[in-house]
Amino acid sequence: MQTATPLTRKASRPRADALRNRERIVTAAREMFVEFGPEVPFDEIARRAGVGNATVYRNFPDRASLVREVVCSVMDRTVRAAEQALSETGDAFEALERFAHAAADERISALCPMISSTFDQSHPDLEDARRRVESLAVQLMDRARAAGQLRDDVEYGDLLVGVAQLSRPPAGTGCGSADRFVHRHLQLFLDGMRAPARSVLPGSAVTVEDLRR
Repeated sequence: MQTATPLTRKASRPRADALRNRERIVTAAREMFVEFGPEVPFDEIARRAGVGNATVYRNFPDRASLVREVVCSVMDRTVRAAEQALSETGDAFEALERFAHAAADERISALCPMISSTFDQSHPDLEDARRRVESLAVQLMDRARAAGQLRDDVEYGDLLVGVAQLSRPPAGTGCGSADRFVHRHLQLFLDGMRAPARSVLPGSAVTVEDLRR
């Protein structure tokens, strides 16, 4: 008697509607984290995403997993913006500007506090996303510096701090009204990074290592 060979089941792929629901949840969570901080109730996120509470918890069983997904998705889009700037923009400093404005649109400044307060900073997904952003941003800056367009006394940390500070609404100012000024003031900051330098900067350039201390 021959023994029947058991059938190998293929792992089922997520349905399209399930993927769309997950994307809606992440988008809604990102918007609400920016507006209200990482402690916004899941019920409110579900309502804005247009899904039920059970759908949110099925995708993200705890707050840390949702925050991590939001932060990584923002970094992934920032990576794509940097890759496009490198490949599509001939002028080196213009490519750096394009990346900086895209990063400001992602509201990285609002998400930075969550990285340290809500979940493990050394999580592999976060570390991978962070390294990709840093590597591409440094490439953009090195290219602009090699072209003689970027001053020599600035580093990646200076750029990130500038983007973060300028994309954060001032105290007492609503997000909506502050949005009108973000790109104007960011461009003023970027112009200050151009070579030749018009002043001597106090202190030393901010490196990636400085930001992690």
